[in-house]
Order: sequence, then C-alpha cells, then structure tokens
Amino acid sequence: MKQTKLNRKLIMENLYQFDFNQSMEVSYEPTFEGDYESLIYDGIIANLNAIDKTIEEHLFNYSLKRLSFVDRAILRIAVYEIMFSELPVNIVINEAIMLTKKFSDLDDEKQHKFNNRVLDNIAKKIRG
Repeated sequence: MKQTKLNRKLIMENLYQFDFNQSMEVSYEPTFEGDYESLIYDGIIANLNAIDKTIEEHLFNYSLKRLSFVDRAILRIAVYEIMFSELPVNIVINEAIMLTKKFSDLDDEKQHKFNNRVLDNIAKKIRG
C-alpha cells in the first residue's frame, strides 16, 4: 500500500480556522481533499484536551492561550503525532519546525527555537 505524504499545512490551516472560530463562538466545518488529513484532524480534535494539557505542561512561563493560532495548530499536530503515531520524533519535530519557520517566525527566529524546545521536552517525556 502506498504511503501518502501528510499535508500538515492543510491540517494546520484547518486547526487555525477551528481555533479562530471557537474564539468567536462560531462552529467550523473543516475542508480536506483527502481522507488522510481528515483522519489526523479528527484525531487531534478528539484528543484536544490531552494534547493541550501536554503542551501546557511544557511551556516555559507561558500559557497555551498566549500562543498564536498558528503556533497552537503546529504544536497540536506535532504533539498528536508524538503521542499517537509511530513516526520518528526527529521527523515530527523537523516538520513542525519547517511549518513554524514558514508561517510563524519573524525575522528573529525565536518562535521556531521556542517550538523546538517545547516539542523536544514533550518527546523526551512521552517517548523517552
């Protein structure tokens, strides 16, 4: 069976929209072209409390609600993959950092370093 490349950008966009709509108390229906991304998105939403709790426990003098919608989406995807997939941690973190660099980093590169540190600590706790 052919392995499909996961479109994390599409999942990130839908999680961003979900988070934004939730902040406005408006419902949101995600849009995906394929089933694979939809399954991952649904898994993240179904486990959102556990994922958010894990992220919150590893933030440094910060809270989940202070993170941008983009960074929350990126971290949620990566933490879901660390918790519920068998993908190697280095791939999960690298994919998250690439998204952060493209969509969240300002010119100072602080955000991808922050996300990398959070995800590295989460991975060490969950996967050893």
